[in-house]
Amino acid sequence: MREPVFLSHGASREHETGAHPEHAARIEAIESLLGERHWCGYQTVTSPAASRAELELVHTPAHIDRIAAAASAGGGQLDPDTVLSAGSFQAALHASGGAIELVRRLVAGGPGQVGFSAHRPPGHHATANRAMGFCLFNNVAVAARYALEKLGLRRVLVLDWDVHHGNGTSEIFWDTDAVLLISIHQMPLYPGSGATYELGSGRGYGYNVNLPVPAGAGDDTFVSLVRDVAVPIARAYRPELVLVSAGYDAHAEDPLADCRVSDTGFGAMAALVRDLGHELAVPVGCVLEGGYAVDALARSVVLTMETLAAQPAAPDALVAALAVDPLALEAQERLAELWPAVAGGVREP
Repeated sequence: MREPVFLSHGASREHETGAHPEHAARIEAIESLLGERHWCGYQTVTSPAASRAELELVHTPAHIDRIAAAASAGGGQLDPDTVLSAGSFQAALHASGGAIELVRRLVAGGPGQVGFSAHRPPGHHATANRAMGFCLFNNVAVAARYALEKLGLRRVLVLDWDVHHGNGTSEIFWDTDAVLLISIHQMPLYPGSGATYELGSGRGYGYNVNLPVPAGAGDDTFVSLVRDVAVPIARAYRPELVLVSAGYDAHAEDPLADCRVSDTGFGAMAALVRDLGHELAVPVGCVLEGGYAVDALARSVVLTMETLAAQPAAPDALVAALAVDPLALEAQERLAELWPAVAGGVREP
């Protein structure tokens, strides 16, 4: 097991949002608890800023210019949800740069390498030419595209367990099979996308897998969807890198949604992803997205990091005891034609 890496930068605190759920206390809570836990044994790395050329792997020049100009002018309200301040452009550069540096280190480390990139603003709602949903640049998409175009990878899995659908990531990789996006999200909920019939197009058809859940969904549903749907599909896809769009707003304590995932549930999902990485002999990394109950966010991030860094052992207790959720069974049936391997994941309760 190689030394795990934790990517961060002080610029995350300079993205000033005022009375907004996405605020600097999120990062402060995570880093405070990590400090108490001796950083979970992770090597701490100061994130570089993404270059313009790196951002342009995903984003249009006009979009980058708009964010830079708005920050230079002192910031403002980009849309009803998305706030920008004078420090936001630099924060966003380091958020994307941290995700890129995470991927560089994951690929260099190879099988068994894990890491976590914890920055703000988050990214998975940002499209190629639009900031939205608290997001300025799409950090995980920039990092995945960097892995493909600069590091020579051919297949990247992005598992998005944020409670909101990652519409930006979906749109960016809509027509390619080089990125398999699997998203578990509450529906209906912002941004309104992520229906089961949204499967991609062209070469990307079937590589955009949406697993919507209703309000009230908790550990049983989320963990089963990872174990019984996402993992079998990932085995068939055989990615060379696994990235998690790691949002923690499906937590029972979160104020912005209505799911009921516990700390334990996030730990179980992290264990499944870790074990998948070991099975496929590929590195695994997380890029922070949402999570707005700061204490629950910090606990869940720390548990994710501890779990990723642990050697695979006996199955997680929650995973081992869990029956297949009805939503997972329905997804297996729905996706079996596109992904025949998923039918092999059916287990008797």
